[in-house]
Amino acid sequence: MTDIDPGETVVPEVPETAPAPAEATSEPEAPPVVITPPMVLTPDEAEALAKEHGLRPIGLRPPIPDYLRQMWARRFFVIELSRAREQSTNADSRLGQFWQVLNPLLNIAVYFLVFGVLFKANRTVPDYISFLVIGVFVFTYTQQTVLGGSKSIANNLGLVRALHFPRALMPLSVVIEEFFTLATAMTVCILIVLLNHEGITFAWLLLPVALALQTMFNLGLAFIVARMTERVRDVGQLLPFLLRTWLYLSGVVFPIQPFAQEHPGILGFLVSFNPGAVFIELARDALLSSYSTPPITWVYAVFWAVITLTVGFVYFWKAEEKYGRG
Repeated sequence: MTDIDPGETVVPEVPETAPAPAEATSEPEAPPVVITPPMVLTPDEAEALAKEHGLRPIGLRPPIPDYLRQMWARRFFVIELSRAREQSTNADSRLGQFWQVLNPLLNIAVYFLVFGVLFKANRTVPDYISFLVIGVFVFTYTQQTVLGGSKSIANNLGLVRALHFPRALMPLSVVIEEFFTLATAMTVCILIVLLNHEGITFAWLLLPVALALQTMFNLGLAFIVARMTERVRDVGQLLPFLLRTWLYLSGVVFPIQPFAQEHPGILGFLVSFNPGAVFIELARDALLSSYSTPPITWVYAVFWAVITLTVGFVYFWKAEEKYGRG
């Protein structure tokens, strides 16, 4: 027994206790990951599933009726595009839009000097100035449409690749643009005809019909050269030479009827059947009282307008999904 000093404070000893064991935290086990193999569909099943949900492949060529409806839905776009491009042409020059009429007038002056004066065509063709003016303006409409149509896809690749729309709107916009130019050119043409002592007759009412048929023909040509040039760019280099040759074969600077009458066989038929000459002949027949063309020319005009537009449109439409991917 231990002696305790009366003045000493005694602190009782506390027995050491073992540390409490840490609480066991039990987390729920993660469920096992089950990897399911992907569902494999046959091509027929995939096609049926896409049709069920209204899905279509990108860039697929639509049927012609749907294609035409898409073009009609964007009619205001193509008109404004054509108007804007027509107004921007030669915008950086002093004379601006006047060059669209001045260029054909300068060509007329050259043709009159060479064929009218030097070759004395003005002595054999009545009212040769009006004859020449009509021929140049009408043929220029086709010529510029073909040249513009050949570049309509190549010059707008950014637009073609970025947006989804019927590609036929590109050649169509060129035709509308050139039609705006033709309206101004024909105003000048009619003024020249009136200054050369031609009177207004009921036959003038046939001029819009002839120009409408020519517009259909031009649109068909624009479709054809647009696809050809988009695939083979060298075609665009040959077109100016082909068009120049076509100009001289179409009776722009001389009448073709005497030649056709002197060669009543196949050669004479081909000269009269030439679409470049057909629309020029109809315009001259409408505006010039001293000029007449056989009624069969109207049959030729309808044939060329309908056939060229139909063939050209289908030919262009068949390559719809290929434009801009080369």
